[in-house]
Amino acid sequence: MGIKAALSRPLAAYTVHRYQQWQRDPAAAQLRLLRTLARTAARTAFGHDHDLGAVRTPADLAARVPVRDYEGLKPYFDRVKTGAPDVLWPGRPLYLAKTSGTTSGAKYIPITQASISNHINGAKDALLHYVAATGRPRFLDGKLIFLSGSPELEPVGGIPTGRLSGIVNHHVPAYLRRNQLPSYATNCIEDWETKLDAIVGETLGQEMTLISGIPPWVQMYFDRLVARTGRPVGEVFPEFDLFVSGGVSMEPYRARLLESIGRPVDTIELFPASEGFLAFQDQPGNPGLLLRLDSGIFFEFVPAERFFEENPPRLTIGEVELGKQYALVLTSNAGLWAYSLGDTVRFVDLQPHRVVVTGRIKHFLSAFGEHVIGEEVEAALREAVRQHPEAEVTEFTVAPLVSEDRTQPSRHEWLIEFAQPPRDTAAFAAVLDTALRQRNAYYDDLRQGHILVPLLLTPLAPGAFQRYMKSVGKLGGQNKVPRLGNDRALAEGLLNTKFS
Repeated sequence: MGIKAALSRPLAAYTVHRYQQWQRDPAAAQLRLLRTLARTAARTAFGHDHDLGAVRTPADLAARVPVRDYEGLKPYFDRVKTGAPDVLWPGRPLYLAKTSGTTSGAKYIPITQASISNHINGAKDALLHYVAATGRPRFLDGKLIFLSGSPELEPVGGIPTGRLSGIVNHHVPAYLRRNQLPSYATNCIEDWETKLDAIVGETLGQEMTLISGIPPWVQMYFDRLVARTGRPVGEVFPEFDLFVSGGVSMEPYRARLLESIGRPVDTIELFPASEGFLAFQDQPGNPGLLLRLDSGIFFEFVPAERFFEENPPRLTIGEVELGKQYALVLTSNAGLWAYSLGDTVRFVDLQPHRVVVTGRIKHFLSAFGEHVIGEEVEAALREAVRQHPEAEVTEFTVAPLVSEDRTQPSRHEWLIEFAQPPRDTAAFAAVLDTALRQRNAYYDDLRQGHILVPLLLTPLAPGAFQRYMKSVGKLGGQNKVPRLGNDRALAEGLLNTKFS
């Protein structure tokens, strides 16, 4: 065992112990944090506008600061972008994390001196919890790859600005940097496919032990490794034994990723966002992600079914319940105040608090009143693949198909790119439909009432999603394909590129 692996064991024990301290009373930890955040930002422009100096309780925050998304807070973010100090948080941000938005174009999320540790320590703490839980630190002695955006930054209002993954790349600890791949020059390549070829060239022949990234883009890397070598990834990298996933749920990709590897490896799921590193899988085999309740973020949870009310309830960590869907609202030392992240979660443990990410509050399908969420379609797809194990899914999305002829019923359309199609596509579609009916009572009611007919399964040509994402400038990096939508913009884009 190398020196890094050996030293990680006491550090892992210390890290777990530190987490256990605030886990004894997470509600008190969150309340202390809220008071610190409000006191610190009281003299900022936002603090003056919202009387943050008077905030002592979650009720005080709710009374003074409404829930808003990026668009709602955009006047403040725009002032931050000009380089103005003391807008949302004292001083100026260290960085701006640039990320694509759906309604606001590019979003610029502040990362402050106070909040940078949240991003840096999230993945580190996840790996240390893995070491503590398994006693397997050997991966730290080999080569580690983080498939990420370019680390090159450009000034916006005098503030270094770029992709979050690129910003965090500048803060990789020195003791890990010599293990890190790809090289800085390769990481700076903007074209994703060119960059991927360069990464394959740099990593072949290396003793890779850990591979990390967003699942669909890691799959592209695996596909190129297999195509180049004619061997599964687990043979190409015999020391590879830990896959770290983040950005989207791994479940729809798990079977194909593991098939590409060709043998079992341990996996860790992370919940990072430009707005903060929110949670990580602290127990291998337990799908729940441990919420980081003492890392600069005060959490509120809005019941998903009431999110679009004028004044929805805003629950604290002490008020949440198992099994219910909540939209996440963040207040943080990055200068976010009652900020709607857009993600929905469901609690699977309360001691400590663990969640699974279930979708996006705006990425749901309710064209007919069914309010289908991402977790439901992913679960339906898993069931279809379980019953048709020969099928391998690369990517998918679901859209409404509204009949223009009022005498004809409407339906859902599933657009699926298969790496290996099912032998019986009609039977596969029937399982999808039944599985979704079992998981969503509203959809079942619409099917029973013949308002909707059985779903339409549209197989897409190989590479359709990659071509579409490339056509809209979102291939690779941290970009994600929406699972659901209430319009057909994505569906039509895919259909128009599937044979191009």
